[in-house]
Amino acid sequence: MQVLILDIGSSSVRAMIFDERGTLVHSARRTYSFDVIPAGAATMDAEVLRQHVEAAIDEVLPLAGEIFAVGMDTFVGNVLGVDVRGRALTPIYTYADTRSADDVLALRQKIDVRAMHQRTGTVQHTAYLPARLHWLRRTEPALFAQVAQWIDAGSYLYRCWFPTALVPMSYSVASWSGMLNRETLTWDAQWLDTLGLNAAVLPGLSDYDSPLSGTVRWPQLANVPFFLAVGDGAAANIGTGCTDPSKIALTLGTTAALRIVTKVARPRVPFGLWNYRVNRVQHLIGGATSEGGNIFQWARSTLKLTEANIQAVGERPPDAHGLTFLPLLAGERSPGWSAHATGSVIGLRLSTTPLDVLQAALEGVALRLAAIADQLDAPDAAVIGSGGALSPTWAQMIANALNRTVSVLESESAITAWGTAVLAFAALGVDAQAASPALGAVYTPQPEHARIMAVALARQQDLYARLYAPV
Repeated sequence: MQVLILDIGSSSVRAMIFDERGTLVHSARRTYSFDVIPAGAATMDAEVLRQHVEAAIDEVLPLAGEIFAVGMDTFVGNVLGVDVRGRALTPIYTYADTRSADDVLALRQKIDVRAMHQRTGTVQHTAYLPARLHWLRRTEPALFAQVAQWIDAGSYLYRCWFPTALVPMSYSVASWSGMLNRETLTWDAQWLDTLGLNAAVLPGLSDYDSPLSGTVRWPQLANVPFFLAVGDGAAANIGTGCTDPSKIALTLGTTAALRIVTKVARPRVPFGLWNYRVNRVQHLIGGATSEGGNIFQWARSTLKLTEANIQAVGERPPDAHGLTFLPLLAGERSPGWSAHATGSVIGLRLSTTPLDVLQAALEGVALRLAAIADQLDAPDAAVIGSGGALSPTWAQMIANALNRTVSVLESESAITAWGTAVLAFAALGVDAQAASPALGAVYTPQPEHARIMAVALARQQDLYARLYAPV
């Protein structure tokens, strides 16, 4: 039995065919990047994305056998406006677009931030929909008035492929909007009132396993169910096998995150963290940073580091640089949610070397993850790591910063897509979870290094407190 999975990330889309044994049968990939001009922007043309996705499907589909279902995961926290015929009127605004920072602050004055956090599972931030809609109405009122509905990228693609269908948004994707009431699974009434919106300008809501069928774009798939998109973070947890509170999924890619899955009906959410959804019954609790592999890429490029320099970091004792590094170069999400945070470093001397800065940057990310882990409050949970940026050196730094063992998956290929495949198989009545990748390398905290990292964490948190008032 095979399923076609569309894994739509922030830098590429992959169309992948899996069987229930976890075998990746065929794959096709198309790359792209967000538009980052003007300053603070992070957008993508909806038609460009559609063309990339369709090209990947067109490439892989002739190689497939019988397809039993199509599943999709997307980079979430995205939105675009469409007209009454479903045509895109705006670009796709992504989670990384920070131009609504002033609107975040304005909206925080109109709501009880902590009460809203408990209702929606999110702290107001530029990554979420309320501030973005407020900003668009304020800065582009004529365009805002033309929009019939605000939808996500996955819903847009389905509306192109199923033009006569009423395409809902999944609870999973909606939970990343910051406007889903986590108890009623409806659009939050207070946000609608505060923003002066009618619920009709947002899509209907349903679970991911509500299928669409009858696409005319691919005759081969005309009778195949297409399941609604799920959030990439939720899919990643499923793909790593972290499906209950006994396991914490650590993901280190372009950005980083720590997440657990629970079926508790209304789980407690520490204020610095969020509560998203896998589906109607499975909650995702955790925190994500705006920094991860992007910090490593920035340091390597800016500091002109060689491979020998990079390898040398793993041979240095922890915190050997005398620097305190806040790696907020792409802004901040968890755990502080500052709307205007930027990166900073103190302790620079004439003797400071590029290698010092690189080590401080990598350790800075590890310490930010430690702050999230402290709020997650799951001391006995195993940490399962994955992600293309999770090198052995960085994994050991994180183990020391968290002061707990980090086990890295033996195979890190297509974890998010595989998680989406597991959900698609589950919707078909097939349990494929057992085929998730096995554990590989294990990184155990070194007691003295963990102690040093704890001191460094306190220093980093003190710097943060001096620069940014808490929400």
